[in-house]
Amino acid sequence: MTSIFSGSGFALKFCSKSKANLRRSFGVRGMDAAAATRVSSGGGGVVRFPLTASNALVIQKGDITKWSIDGSTDAIVNPANERMLGGGGADGAIHRAAGPELVQACRNVPEVWRGVRCPTGEARITPGFMLPASHVIHTVGPIYSVDSNPAASLASAYRNTLRVAKENNIQYIAFPAISCGVYGYPYGEAATVAISTIKEFRNDFKEVHFVLFSSDIYDIWLNKSNELLKD
Repeated sequence: MTSIFSGSGFALKFCSKSKANLRRSFGVRGMDAAAATRVSSGGGGVVRFPLTASNALVIQKGDITKWSIDGSTDAIVNPANERMLGGGGADGAIHRAAGPELVQACRNVPEVWRGVRCPTGEARITPGFMLPASHVIHTVGPIYSVDSNPAASLASAYRNTLRVAKENNIQYIAFPAISCGVYGYPYGEAATVAISTIKEFRNDFKEVHFVLFSSDIYDIWLNKSNELLKD
């Protein structure tokens, strides 16, 4: 059984489907504790940055809807809107890949106020249904040009996502570049917030992945990881 958690502690129970025939992994197992290691993976490289002797940040190009590690303790992050009923970009792609049960699970998440199930900066968790990963954690990033403090809101989105993942015993989690699409967050600034926040949880997950579709975002995430994780 899998719980859907809201910020208020509300929980709904759903039966999670078997992932035995869906498990696929973008990840590269094992870790060089001394330095990041580049390997080939489909259309783009996978680069591992040790966070501790047994924990890693992984940057890779790819399709987040196809990512998984073990199909039981893994989760992908959906850059949702506040309604949590699907949208464009990665949000729409995740809903299409997960199947109609995902939108129904999202409908069952209680509204905080009319039309809002997940306010900006918060996170909610559902099963993954037809996705290879076992869970989806939905979070809402800020609209850069509208939010009065976009860096704080973006950090909250990452931080609350990781807290929800930890509460649900997730060991492997994959993020897209939250708010870097139509929400207009500058890539370099977003990468700095994302990676700095991940460092706060360096001991809590076996692997934190960024699965990035755009080559431009991928390159910036690599550069920022090299800069912020060099020590």
